[in-house]
Amino acid sequence: MSQNILLSLTALVTLVPAAFYPYRRIAGQGVEGRGWSFWGALLLAAAGPGMWAILQVAGQWQTGFSTALWVTTAACMALFIGLSLFHGTAWRLAPLLLPYLLVVCLFATLTEDAPAPIMRGNAPGVWIDLHIAVSVFTYALLTLSAVASLAAVLQTRALKTKRPTPLSRFLPPVAESERLQLRLLIASEVVLGAGLATGMAVLYFEQGRLFRTDHKSLLSLATFVVIGILLLAEYRTGVRGRTAARTMLIVYLLATLAYPGVKFVSNVLIGQWTW
Repeated sequence: MSQNILLSLTALVTLVPAAFYPYRRIAGQGVEGRGWSFWGALLLAAAGPGMWAILQVAGQWQTGFSTALWVTTAACMALFIGLSLFHGTAWRLAPLLLPYLLVVCLFATLTEDAPAPIMRGNAPGVWIDLHIAVSVFTYALLTLSAVASLAAVLQTRALKTKRPTPLSRFLPPVAESERLQLRLLIASEVVLGAGLATGMAVLYFEQGRLFRTDHKSLLSLATFVVIGILLLAEYRTGVRGRTAARTMLIVYLLATLAYPGVKFVSNVLIGQWTW
């Protein structure tokens, strides 16, 4: 077993307590809400992917698929901890978010040996670093927004069928989920706009042009446009419920195809990466 696989498995294990912790309370085992055990499990879940992401990108950024998953998981955990600290009900998204991140990291571990070329380019390092940071932060925001949207869908369905489940009782109320989703979407649109701008700057330094029609650029632009339309519709008509949720899932699908999706095809399926 290689050292990288061993470290990946160790980081993966740190997510397990946090992923299963909320379900102990859902199952009625008397686990407190945001007590010390919750924060301990959450910090452990953030420390594992965070440290492994730092080790992977130390010295020079790599463009591998596994690296992208570990880094985005670390960013999601950092954002979720912040939301849980300052938002009264955001922590209740844990039963949806944490198992999902566990699966993402399992996938990252399984693809650990896929080619991970070192990024090369002529742009100043500060622009490249800024563009990468903004891209990761954007995807983390969209992940949390998609989870909030899913929570709203589950709550709405439980209310309409008048059959609440232990999970729906644990999740944030519909209004809180939709409000959280909206705020995260606004933040995502602002940060994604910055990401598109920094990406144009990097491309200009490298190729002397501001835009190229590759899959990543087109999907990122489509994500930005769809989020803008959704926010405008919410402002003008107050769109809520299934329409907003479905649109949010389309947004997240586009973002997933643009960021980890392109890397998966290039690094894992094709086995090569062209920057």
